[in-house]
Amino acid sequence: MSATVSFTVASARGEQRVTLSYTRRGRGEPLLLLHGIGHHRQVWDPVIPALAAERDVIAVDLPGCGESAALPDGMAHDLPTMSMVLAALFEALEIQRPHVAGNSLGGLLALDLARARLVRSVTALSPAGFWNEAERRYAFTVLSTMREIARRMPPPLVERLARPALGRTLLTSTIYARPGRRSPEAVVAETLALARAQGFSETLRSGRTVRFTDDIVGTPVTVAWGNRDRLLIPRQGVRAKGVIPGARLVRLPGCGHVPMNDDPALVARVVLDGSR
Repeated sequence: MSATVSFTVASARGEQRVTLSYTRRGRGEPLLLLHGIGHHRQVWDPVIPALAAERDVIAVDLPGCGESAALPDGMAHDLPTMSMVLAALFEALEIQRPHVAGNSLGGLLALDLARARLVRSVTALSPAGFWNEAERRYAFTVLSTMREIARRMPPPLVERLARPALGRTLLTSTIYARPGRRSPEAVVAETLALARAQGFSETLRSGRTVRFTDDIVGTPVTVAWGNRDRLLIPRQGVRAKGVIPGARLVRLPGCGHVPMNDDPALVARVVLDGSR
């Protein structure tokens, strides 16, 4: 069952109220799960049962994604603001320095929280921010195209395409290495989530100048990359290791940009090992 939490965050226009949707399951040390741009928290569903056996797992819809509303006027969908919102979320949920695992944009946010020493550990799956300019332009072009296609397709067409494995491949092969493993219902839901994500365009615009260039000391960091990532190519993992020399770099064989559905057992083990 999903829940919502509301809290106030400082902004240029004074205190603003933010409401986020999330699910919480399991027991143990808190583990926050962060999805990528235009996605929703359900992308973590394949790994949550294994994670919840050992952690208090909180999967959240980022602002302007899934069931969470966009940020109020005067609050930008950029990295500093999103990190500030997540820090306020920790207080609202009464979780101090949780472990955090994030994918793509969520991985970048997790690393930014670690840079601010707000988390116990980070597992970043194909995190954004380690691209060169050509790689960034390529990724943003692909994401913009995916978004436009999703917005133009009527929901009944999405449902028809998602039924056969070939249709699911057409809809999601950019982010999954094994799209046929994703259920038709999940593909429909995430395609509609991408089409309806209120914060998508502003988040993408704010990312044009983002590079993660700071070392992280004192917080365990795992960076994991699918060897079949077609959006943020795997050599960016080597670049991340260069920026954060103490990070554990893990390869995810047979996995794409969003690896949780490609190999749930492997990804769950990487996250659990990274949050010891």
